[in-house]
Amino acid sequence: MSYPTPPGWYPDTAAPGTERWWDGTAWTAHTRAPATVPVPAPAPQGGGSARAVALVVAGAVVVGAVVTGAVLLTRNDDPEAPAAHASASPTRTGTDEVPGDDDPSPDGTPAHEDANMLTDQLNGITLPIPDGWERPDRTSGQLLTMRTKDSYECPGASSSYCYPGTVTTRTPGGTDATTPEALAKEDIADAADRAYEEDLIGRRIHGGITAHRQTAAGEITVAGRTGYYIRWKVTTAKGPGGYVQSLAFPSPVGSESPVIVRYAFDAGPDGPPLALMDTLTKGIRPIGAKATDGGVGSAVEHPGG
Repeated sequence: MSYPTPPGWYPDTAAPGTERWWDGTAWTAHTRAPATVPVPAPAPQGGGSARAVALVVAGAVVVGAVVTGAVLLTRNDDPEAPAAHASASPTRTGTDEVPGDDDPSPDGTPAHEDANMLTDQLNGITLPIPDGWERPDRTSGQLLTMRTKDSYECPGASSSYCYPGTVTTRTPGGTDATTPEALAKEDIADAADRAYEEDLIGRRIHGGITAHRQTAAGEITVAGRTGYYIRWKVTTAKGPGGYVQSLAFPSPVGSESPVIVRYAFDAGPDGPPLALMDTLTKGIRPIGAKATDGGVGSAVEHPGG
């Protein structure tokens, strides 16, 4: 029986000295320098120490042989194993972090992640989770999401629940757009449709969008990279309508592949304050950066909404 290779960073044999992101089903354009492998300090001289080192080395050889055998068995069982260029299948090294291997905290967050941050490992960014918001255990599709804890019955679909505020991060695919401005302009209509036109199974949860108008757009610096954002106000057949924003910018890590952050806030008194979009954008940072580090988003042009 074969098992799918979990998403993660794996050596790219077509580009020695780099790792490529495997999303669980296919190789992506994301690459990075491999993680540094720590070099152990020299063992002190002496018969006892030498024997201990020899035993450790011997044990490592045995473990390596077992792992190699297991990998070979897996490859033989799975002739459809994915390939990155010349690579037969993702090769896991001792420094690779495999999703799901970390012991979760009581709220389900991996132990190495901050429960107050939404961490996008693929795109190398974090976003602060505001008070009253949460990171759901499961989301639709491949989108990484945070949303308001409060929900309500969708005005256009019974037995379906909507959220006053939602933010997702994603990697654009299947596009010829190459600049943040082009990516944001291309993404905004789909972002609006996903938030207020139809959900993933075709339900018109707000009765559909009846009109929209652009309220803001311009260049913006995000995590030290120049990006572009577009904000729409949408009117829906049912409910208060809302504001949708597409923010596109290069990833601050690896090959700087493009990242899109989508915002969807209900309009009216029950929706999150519109200024929270700006606050969250300013809070986007590279993974590992502290709140006082550089890379804070700052608007170059921000007409307001």
